[in-house]
Amino acid sequence: MSRKRISGKRLFILDTNVLMHDPTAIFRFKEHDVYLPMVVLEELDRGKKGLSEVARNARQASRFLDDLLRDIDRDGIHHGIALKPAISGLNLEGAATGKLWFQTELGHPPPATSLLSETPDNDILNTALEQQQRHPDRPVTLVSKDINLRIKATILGIHAEDYYSDQVLEDVELLYSGSAELPTGFWESHGKEMESWQEEGHTYYRITGPLVKEWYPNICLYMTDEQAFRARVVSLENGHAIIEVLTDYTEHNSVWGIHARNREQDFALNLLMNPDLDFVSLVGTAGTGKTLLTLAAGLAQTLDENRYTEIIMTRVTVPVGEDIGFLPGTEEEKMTPWMGALMDNLEVLTKPDDGGSWGQAVTNELLQNRIKVRSLNFMRGRTFLNKYLIIDEAQNLTAKQMKTLITRAGPGTKIVCLGNIAQIDTPYLTETSSGLTYVVDRFKHWQHSGHITLTRGERSRLADFASEAL
Repeated sequence: MSRKRISGKRLFILDTNVLMHDPTAIFRFKEHDVYLPMVVLEELDRGKKGLSEVARNARQASRFLDDLLRDIDRDGIHHGIALKPAISGLNLEGAATGKLWFQTELGHPPPATSLLSETPDNDILNTALEQQQRHPDRPVTLVSKDINLRIKATILGIHAEDYYSDQVLEDVELLYSGSAELPTGFWESHGKEMESWQEEGHTYYRITGPLVKEWYPNICLYMTDEQAFRARVVSLENGHAIIEVLTDYTEHNSVWGIHARNREQDFALNLLMNPDLDFVSLVGTAGTGKTLLTLAAGLAQTLDENRYTEIIMTRVTVPVGEDIGFLPGTEEEKMTPWMGALMDNLEVLTKPDDGGSWGQAVTNELLQNRIKVRSLNFMRGRTFLNKYLIIDEAQNLTAKQMKTLITRAGPGTKIVCLGNIAQIDTPYLTETSSGLTYVVDRFKHWQHSGHITLTRGERSRLADFASEAL
């Protein structure tokens, strides 16, 4: 099951869940050949019904196969079909040059290695054993998102791998954090040709030096000395960087009554309150303040500054435990049980100090008129204008789902993605293939996006201890 280097042209046998996870998978094996057992086609047919993402992927995979089989006779199928992504209108990096093979006859491996029980998994394993027997000098690999199938394959002497093409990073430790510490002596090595100026109450520096090439737009910089210098890279061009000193939200400033309790929260509030950033992602464990900071910034910019017309909050509905079944009511009423985090944080943000009628009226207005809860199931085809869109629990979304959501943004809309990549509840998604990891990595080069990884829990001493000890 380990990912190891194998030389030579290989034959990859795909499991159904690979195509249901990524319909373009057949085109992502470069010069190698792809083999589809008949049971995979049968499972695609069974899985094509419905409106779920898996059903849509099954239908798309079938359409790709139909495009490849167009004008191909039985002789052509027996000799392998050239994998040409352009046939299906795809423009993929590293175009496939191998062939696609189908199971055209039922083989019979030796009884000693054959699995007799009639299940789809065992059919695939028997097919893999047969291909190993037919191609003794060629590496045969079974590709599956199902870890148990990979275990069974390894036991039977079949080389098995997870599907890696959708993985953004080799290791989640390489994920962009959004911040960087400046070393001691930074100003001596980067301040020789430094320029500084003030504009609209903000201080800017133009600096050059060796560290500039390691930065990304909107990365947050800090020093841990007594000065507590904190800044954001505004732009990078021609070997120099323009950095802006950040607003201090820890003591002197607040957002909707909320102060930052640590450095990363200070960075997050600066990114969330910046109108030039259209996309912000916050990653952190439970209790780091992701939802509270995001809602505080959304309320301030929607109600105080009138920058956005309303706040829209959504999340994928993947239960942690056993599903409680269908829920009655409208779309918003159905989503309410999934939005406990929203309600908990609104209680903190909208609780009036004096408990008077004005405070109660503001609370009701916020809940009923300016904050909308929407389901992901009805996002296709929509366009959001001047909205503050919060995507909670984004680690449970695939890269394709994330693209579908973010491309809903119209002029004046800001999207904030929140999540904890250590708590993924969606089957076949991992820390390195999550849609949240995908957007953090893909957006880090864009000048209108920002990201911060929150590391310190601020919920309570009990929650902090539980996070570390349990």
